[in-house]
Amino acid sequence: MESFAEGRRSPATAVEALLRREHLWILTGLAAACLMCWAWIVPVALDMYGPMRGATSWMMTDVPPLRHGTLLFAMWTVMMAGMMLPSAAPTLLLYIMVVRSHDAAHAPLRAYSFLGGYLLVWTAFSFGATLLQLLLGALLYLSPMMQLRGQVLSGALVLLAGAYQLTPAKRSCLRACRAPAAFLARYYRPGNGAAFALGLRHGAYCVGCCWALMLLLFAAGVMNLAAIAALIVLMLLERLAPFAPGGWFVGLTLAGSGALLMLY
Repeated sequence: MESFAEGRRSPATAVEALLRREHLWILTGLAAACLMCWAWIVPVALDMYGPMRGATSWMMTDVPPLRHGTLLFAMWTVMMAGMMLPSAAPTLLLYIMVVRSHDAAHAPLRAYSFLGGYLLVWTAFSFGATLLQLLLGALLYLSPMMQLRGQVLSGALVLLAGAYQLTPAKRSCLRACRAPAAFLARYYRPGNGAAFALGLRHGAYCVGCCWALMLLLFAAGVMNLAAIAALIVLMLLERLAPFAPGGWFVGLTLAGSGALLMLY
């Protein structure tokens, strides 16, 4: 009887081990992608707030507009990938488990399709942020350090970000990001195309949750490492920590800070 019980348990144990290995590979891949992004972000940020003779030297030269815009777009894209890939990990891992229960052979392809859709949405956001930065620069509202000139503009942006934290749209998007199981139960469909569409939808919820916070980089300095780190911590707490301060707390704090900046 004991050997029979062991035999009954062994397939489940093998599957669990396989899932653990697969999750480990996925997490390792995500960590490697994030590290590659940060291996680019940190030197660029340090050079920007330093001599500007290395990775950011192009900002101080007469670069053709198309090349300038392309480099800014690359900067935003890499920065958004480095900041937002960790947030996708819980939903991605749960999604792989769901796919394995239906169609194990296609789980890796579905995972890549999901991530492709997710990153495409943040790439689109990066394109919009690039256009906004070019517009602000053309209007002379942005300093060479990629920071808004004057406390009134910065305060207005902080106030906007705080006000958005209090809206139903923010709460709806945050609920979707906080509850990957409920998100998958509602939107999961089989197929590679459906996996890509699911990644697009999850990315859209994440952008809907975080776009205003991301724009705070214009107030603090787009490549300000302290500001980037603070935003990552805040966004991870919003999603992953059930007892983290709610949107109302962050919203009121930001709105009050923005109002003070505008007044003083």
